[in-house]
Order: sequence, then structure tokens, then C-alpha cells
Amino acid sequence: MDAQRFAKARTALHAVAEHLLAGPQYRLAGTVRLRAYPGGFATRFEPRLRVRSAQLIAAGRALDLPGMSCAELGAAAGIVAGRPEGLYRDGSGVALDQPLELDAAGADAVAACFAHGDAALRALFAQADPVLWPEHFDLAVTVDGVNYGLSPGDDFQAEPYAYVGPPTPRSGAFWNAPFGAARTLAELGDLSATTAFLAEGRRLASTIL
Repeated sequence: MDAQRFAKARTALHAVAEHLLAGPQYRLAGTVRLRAYPGGFATRFEPRLRVRSAQLIAAGRALDLPGMSCAELGAAAGIVAGRPEGLYRDGSGVALDQPLELDAAGADAVAACFAHGDAALRALFAQADPVLWPEHFDLAVTVDGVNYGLSPGDDFQAEPYAYVGPPTPRSGAFWNAPFGAARTLAELGDLSATTAFLAEGRRLASTIL
């Protein structure tokens, strides 16, 4: 997948997660927690919305995302679009009236990243319920104060990566990021390697400083 094509899809889907899923859900249910879902991601509570590839699924209707703005999609879906105001500073950076730039292949690649992360987190933590957060558009769980997750890419690392973020700084070769440790999915290679990386982070994070 071309890096620019993937990045455009990631940014567009981040905007959808923020303006069309998390924002409306927060105003109705008081939470911005989203979840990975086959082919994309979804709300957890009302309004029941999900993204499948490059489409928004709302009330049984499939709305194509490319070329549409979040404001237009919200109107078509019968919801008031807009980010969850006052909760965080970061976000997609995409305005409500800005047309979304993505295609199905790019959207599918982003969805595959979240599916990969969801499977790895559930493999390591049997009781895990991974959360897709709209602020940084990453999938994560927190266990014993340590964050474990998967990002499809951001300002820190353009490529999709798995990460471990302990509450206090750690030293050593494993800890290669300002927030803890990170490995790109290209470095890791497959699901078992991602799970093993997260497990090693869990082991090292549990050691007494």
C-alpha cells in the first residue's frame, strides 16, 4: 500500500471516528469509547453507527465516504456531526465541511491494522475489551497502569505500530520511544510477533524499578 494513500485514508477515517461516531455518541451516552469491528470500527452505544471499508453504516443505510464531508454525512445519517468538544486538544485536524479523501483499499488497510491490534490484545489479555480512542485514533487497553495498543500511524511514527506505555520511564534497549516502546508492524511481521512484543513489554513493565 502506497504510504500517501494509506495516510489519506487514516486521516479521513480519523475524522469520521471523531465527528460522526465519538461526538454524537458522547452527546447521547457520555462516552467517546469506540471499538474495532469487522471491516472497520463502530460505536458502543447510541447512535448505533459503524464504518465498513469506505462506508458509514447508519440505520441500515450504507453511505459512501469519499468526497463527502462529515457535515454532509451527518445530515444524511440523521445525526448532528461534530467532535466531542472539551475533552481533548488533539484530533484528526479535519474540518466538518472538508471533503474526505480516501478509497476502499486504503480504508481496508486501516481496518486491517485495527483487526490485527484487536486480535493481539485479546490474545494477551483474555478479559480485554480494547478501546478505539478518537483523540489519537489508536486501539488500546490499560492493564495495571500500563497502556498497550496499536496505532495505524501518527506524528510520532507514520507507519502502523504496536506500543507499550508504562506509567513511569524505563531504561534499556526495549524502551525505544518517549512514551515507552514501539515496533512497526513491518518490523514485527505477523500477529504472533505483535503479541510477543506486547507480552515482553508486560514482563518488563512489571519489573520493580
